[in-house]
Amino acid sequence: MITSYIHPGAQLGVLIEVNCESDFVARTDDFQKLIQDILTEIEKAGDAATEAWLTDPNGPVVALVKPVVGKLGENMAAPRLVRYAGKGYVGQYVHPGAKVAVQVEFGGVTPAISGREEFTTLVKEIAMQIAAASPVYVSRDAVPAEILDKERAIYRAQVEETKKPANIIDKIVEGKLGAFYQQVVLLDQESVIREAKPRIKDVIAEANKSLGASVSVARFARLKVGEAAQ
Repeated sequence: MITSYIHPGAQLGVLIEVNCESDFVARTDDFQKLIQDILTEIEKAGDAATEAWLTDPNGPVVALVKPVVGKLGENMAAPRLVRYAGKGYVGQYVHPGAKVAVQVEFGGVTPAISGREEFTTLVKEIAMQIAAASPVYVSRDAVPAEILDKERAIYRAQVEETKKPANIIDKIVEGKLGAFYQQVVLLDQESVIREAKPRIKDVIAEANKSLGASVSVARFARLKVGEAAQ
């Protein structure tokens, strides 16, 4: 399961994946206490709490896990964490069942707007969007050039077989690239929450207009039990 923690003030947030072998053990007091003890160690470690620290065989988290494994008789591990601290406002969403969770860091958030309903609604909507639609990048600028070159090459190879003029092929390739952005770039995705399906960049723009602010998404992480972070 994935457990979340946000420090008062929402400047620090943690997602931690802790695994066992059965739902029965996951519901035990010992397993739940283990999760809380791991969160305590993460808080004590501060910036040193990285995934390498988390899985260090000689580290404090592995030392916490070992006796619980012995007591409950199931393999357990805490393989991944995401920790954001001190660079912006942190929002989270944990999907029912605690198998998928999202952490988002926002820039441009002032104390005056952090408690306003328009902003808290935006935070929830963006986090739920990431949980449901699995974007990989915040913006087009964040997509590595080698990824774009690979996609363009694939699309060009597909359409060159049609023997269309070069300028038409270029337009088709860029159109396909636009569809690629809609899949992997958060700001280009259509909202899965709203019936009208506006782009996420327009959802944020609408919120900023209402708030009189310049809120932006700085980074995000999506954890799904058993999968790599996105």
